[in-house]
Amino acid sequence: MPESLDRARTPLLTLITQEALDRDYQVAASKAGPARAETGVRRGYRVGVVVVVGVFAMLVTVAGVQTSQNADVDDASRASLIERIEARRANVRRLQDELAQLRAANAAAEDTLRTLGRRVSDLQSRRIALGGLTGFGPVTGPGVRVTLDNPPYAGPNEQLRDSDLALLVDGLWAAGAEAISINGQRLNSHGGITNVGEAIEVNGMGVAPPFTVLAIGDRKTLASKFAESQAGLRFLSLAQQYGFEQKMDNVDDLHLPAAPGALARLRSAEQKKKKPQGQQGGDAP
Repeated sequence: MPESLDRARTPLLTLITQEALDRDYQVAASKAGPARAETGVRRGYRVGVVVVVGVFAMLVTVAGVQTSQNADVDDASRASLIERIEARRANVRRLQDELAQLRAANAAAEDTLRTLGRRVSDLQSRRIALGGLTGFGPVTGPGVRVTLDNPPYAGPNEQLRDSDLALLVDGLWAAGAEAISINGQRLNSHGGITNVGEAIEVNGMGVAPPFTVLAIGDRKTLASKFAESQAGLRFLSLAQQYGFEQKMDNVDDLHLPAAPGALARLRSAEQKKKKPQGQQGGDAP
């Protein structure tokens, strides 16, 4: 047991040398005779063993040096790898910060977009509503359809005039009509019913009988309120007097076009001058 412990504690190079010498001594002792030739052989064996041991020791040394160099290279590679990892981590942190900033900017942009979308929707709804009120937007809805024509064999003084159409339209407005058109021409504040000689024009476009007047409103009350209005009563009286052919029907779904866009252009306008502060009405003397 102590012998094996000493063997385990003996360095590898010393152990190899001792074992080689012991084997050489054993070989030399096994051969009988004190001849000088055998002595020379033993010396040759010893020299060979020493050479082999020296070569092995040199190999071990070279291997140790190479291992040390490789260890240095590995340490340098490990340090370089750690440095690259730290650089990549710093780059990842920078990119994560940029990503967070971009996400915040994107969220703010989305909020702005939603706000602008609501404003655009509100403006579009307002534009549609104003278009319907001013006549520069198409509208649909229930109402009445009035068909109107000259009496058969009517003379020049018995035919429909622009004033007759105006009475009809005024009666419909008074009855609660929200939009009116005559033969496809939408009425608004910039247009109107006029006559050029015997011809009748609506919005500057010539129209001729039979006339189709469409009025959007409460179809349950338009006809009755029209007959009760002053303009409606005058029109019905003229229609009876001259024999105009007229008929009013309730319609569930009417489609009225927009007034011509040319009517929306300003024909004349002046910028209102602001009065000085002391000249405004309501100021104390």
